[in-house]
Parts: sequence; C-alpha cells; structure tokens
Amino acid sequence: MAVSARFRLLPLFWRVFLANAALLLAATLVLALAPVRISVPITFGELLVLFAGLLAMLSLNVVFLRHTLRPLRALTDTMQHVDLLAPGSRVEVGEVGSDTRHLAAAFNAMIERLETERRESASMALAVQEGERQRIARELHDEVGQTLTAMLLQIESIFADAPPSLQDHLDELRETARTGAEDVRRIAQRLRPQALEELGLQSSLVVLSDQFAAQTGVAITRRIQSGLALSAQDELVIYRVAQEALTNIARHAGATSAEIELVTDGDGAAVLTVRDDGRGFDTRAPLPSYGVRGMRERALLIGASLQITSADGAGTAVVLRLPRER
Repeated sequence: MAVSARFRLLPLFWRVFLANAALLLAATLVLALAPVRISVPITFGELLVLFAGLLAMLSLNVVFLRHTLRPLRALTDTMQHVDLLAPGSRVEVGEVGSDTRHLAAAFNAMIERLETERRESASMALAVQEGERQRIARELHDEVGQTLTAMLLQIESIFADAPPSLQDHLDELRETARTGAEDVRRIAQRLRPQALEELGLQSSLVVLSDQFAAQTGVAITRRIQSGLALSAQDELVIYRVAQEALTNIARHAGATSAEIELVTDGDGAAVLTVRDDGRGFDTRAPLPSYGVRGMRERALLIGASLQITSADGAGTAVVLRLPRER
C-alpha cells in the first residue's frame, strides 16, 4: 500500500498530528542547517527572514489541514442538504480513517432510522386522516344532506297550498336548500372519493377533472391509461396528489389550461403528471402551501418520488413516479 493511502486511512487525530509534526521538523531542520544567525537585538533583515519562514509554515499547514479535513466537509455538506421527504441521501467518504468512517456510518444509520420512523408516522397519520375524512363525509351525507333533502320535500309540500305572496319566498328558500344540498354532496365527494371505491382510478380521475373544469372554467386535457397494476393504497395516493395539484392550480396558478396524465414510462413505472400554464413560482422559496408537503409525504408513504418543476411565468408541473420495484 502506498504511503499516501496509508496516511489517508489513519485516524483524523494522527493525520493532523503528523502533518503538524512534519512542519515543525522541517522548521527545526531549516533553523539548524541554514546559514542564518539571530543577533540580539534582532535586525530588520533577520526579522524579515523569520516572518517569511512563519508565513511558509502557516501556508503549508493550511494546505495539509484542508486536505486532511476534506471528508468532514463532505459530511457537513450532506448533512445540510438532507431532506427526509426525499430519502436516499447518504454520505460517501471513500478511503479515510476509521474515526471518519465511523462518523459517516453513524450519520447514515441515523438518517435511515429517521426516514423509517418518518415513513411509519406518516403512514399512521395519513391512515387516521383518511378515516376521519370518511367519517366526516358520511356524517355530512347522512345527517346534513338528509336534513336538507327533507327540507326540500317540506317546501314542495307547502308550496302548492301557499298564497301567491309567499311563493316567491318559498322559491328562494327552495333554491337555497338545493344549493346547500349540492354543496354538501360536493364536499362529501372531495372528502371521500366514492368514485375511486366504486369505479376505479381511471373513472375517478375523469370525474375529478370534469368537476375541476366545471368549477374553475380552466380548460383541461387528460390522458389516462387503463389497466395499471396498482394497489388500493397506490390508487388513493395518486388520486389525492392529483386532487391537491388541481386544487393548487385553482387557488394559486391563475391558469387558463391544465393537463392531467397517468401513463407508464419505459421502465414500467406509473407516472402521474399534472401541468398548468399559470404564473408558476420559485421552487427554491418556502413551500407555497401545506398541500405540497402533504403530497410529498404521501409519495414517501408508498416509496414513490414527487418532483415539482416551476418558474415565474412558466407554469408548474407536478410529477409523481411510482417505480415498479419498490
């Protein structure tokens, strides 16, 4: 093994010690063998020689320490860019001393443990969230919706016998009750995608995009591949990501057209893409909404990747990719 390779494998303490010892040894040999004399009191020329030697030693020390501590800088850079919502970042330090390798291994183990805990906690939180959504949707449909429906029937029964002076007011009341029932039904459908349970992912995305176009006036095109081999959890995540992406378009994008696409790529991965031609945003800035973080957490839950590309005035694209091997 070469001397430089042996030196790289030494613990960090001994590498720093040997580098400084080499500098001190070199300085001692120069002082002992060089034809230099120091008088008392010291002259200006002798002072210049001493300062030049000190400057040379400090420069060499900087070079040696920068090379020696390079693995720690790599570790620090990785620690600064780790994102638990984008798992997979690990420290690679190469041929270094045992202490630096142990530090990198401990950091990688900590990141892996945090990612596992984050995935498990996200799974529990999302399961609770979906259960709560279903409960609220059921109560809205069964209680509030039925109450409004009963109110409509009562208004209809009263309308025929009501005097003409009250019929206009009953018409307004009937329209208000009908609008309230439609709002309750729409909210319940958003909370609990019944079409997903009954008709499947393809039909539910068609219904979702049609409702989006009707409510916002944004022209939407879709390309949805049928027959995808996806689990129920995969389908739910795809639906929720598409739903949140369309909601963000309606709230923030100011778009005139949008596109939703669900296909398989060349590697057999299912890829959901939602694009718009809106105002876009700076992806380096803080997340524009909690919904974006929710989409990333859902992607993490099923081992998928979520990528959001955007620029000011250039629209936004949300891409959810579900690899075949997860």
